[in-house]
Amino acid sequence: MNNLKFIFALALTFAASTVLFAQNRSFLGRNPLGTESDEGASAVKMKLVARTQSFNSDDLLKHDHYDQAINSPKSVIFSSDGMKYYVNSLEGYTTHVFETQTHKKLSDIKHKFDADDKKLFLNNEYTVFDYEQKEGQENYNHFSGKPVESCLSHNGKYLWVTYYRRDWDNNAQYPSALAIIDTETDKIVRVMPTGPLPKMIASSPDNKYICVTHWGDNTVAIIDIESDLPFEFKYTKHLSVGERIVLSYDENVEIDRDNDCGHCLRGTVFTENSKHLLVGRMGGAGGITVFQTSDFKSLGTVQGMKANVRHLEIVGNNLYLSSNRLGYVQKCNVDDMILSLKNSQKSIYTFKRWKSAYVGIGARTISVTKDRKYIFAAVNNEKKIVVVRSSDMKVVSKINADPYPVGMALSKYETRLMVTAQGKGGQGGGNSVTIYSIEYL
Repeated sequence: MNNLKFIFALALTFAASTVLFAQNRSFLGRNPLGTESDEGASAVKMKLVARTQSFNSDDLLKHDHYDQAINSPKSVIFSSDGMKYYVNSLEGYTTHVFETQTHKKLSDIKHKFDADDKKLFLNNEYTVFDYEQKEGQENYNHFSGKPVESCLSHNGKYLWVTYYRRDWDNNAQYPSALAIIDTETDKIVRVMPTGPLPKMIASSPDNKYICVTHWGDNTVAIIDIESDLPFEFKYTKHLSVGERIVLSYDENVEIDRDNDCGHCLRGTVFTENSKHLLVGRMGGAGGITVFQTSDFKSLGTVQGMKANVRHLEIVGNNLYLSSNRLGYVQKCNVDDMILSLKNSQKSIYTFKRWKSAYVGIGARTISVTKDRKYIFAAVNNEKKIVVVRSSDMKVVSKINADPYPVGMALSKYETRLMVTAQGKGGQGGGNSVTIYSIEYL
């Protein structure tokens, strides 16, 4: 009898332990989430408002919303009126649409296409320029796309979303695609092919061009968007940054395309007068290549900034950038930089007038306030959000973030900050969208 009691007690203990482990295993490796910015915050206060995440547990925080559809969220962008925000789930093949005030999900835009979606494609447009589609691939436009980055055009009417690759393209070496979404209906109205592995996409302020930056082969594509009709948008230029890479990988061998990328073209932005296009080079010799938009001729490449340029943003006459590997945020006068490059008449010019702030290893997306007073930075490796005061490039606020923050966007009136945490396989955390309120002290 005593033996039976012992066995029963042991079973209860094991069961309790199992339940406890099950409740907490979702949190293994998670960063302690900051609910408010650190006590040293001297100019900007950040406060946790809500978080939407793809895992569930019995001890969700009051700020948490469970949504299994959130899968490797890569980037976030607000609608032009600020009423909605869009989150790109890379591995979920979905763009999620949320209402800004309540954070209620409005819809899921699925990036999956088959025979029923023929109307979204221009007839026989399965590639662009001189790219060739995969040999023997039937039904080129039957695929799922991995949404990675976004931009708006036509005063916010259209949302453009690039696909890292099509699901059947293991090594991202064949033409990928992008979606054009009508933001009034949140429906895809056209799909266009791109080159291989497009990441960044940018619209010119004069609403003439969309630029698609191909991480995969050192090229940049220009789309003419002067029409208001999606099916009249057309490619007009194919630019090369350095030597174009010819892709011919063995499809039976998986290639690390995040590193096997040549110059690894990333940050892309037009100047506010639309006269120049800047393209950042994360790999190779680094720097920023400058094109003049009158004829899209390259003026050369600017170096002298911190290495591993990841994100570019222009506000007014200032250029801001993040240096991913070294962990810096930098700024300069963009007009001064471009004029210096022109006057040098050099293909590679070292520009030295940079102001810098160290924010932490893995500085990814940055977002700058309209008055240029503050720079927000998602610091991936160190799992935090950092705020830099632009006037003296001093860190004035920081907060612990969900691992591993990668994308961010400030709301229209800059009182909310949305941050995507992609996570890393086997390391816990991530797969979330975190929302902070912003108070300027």
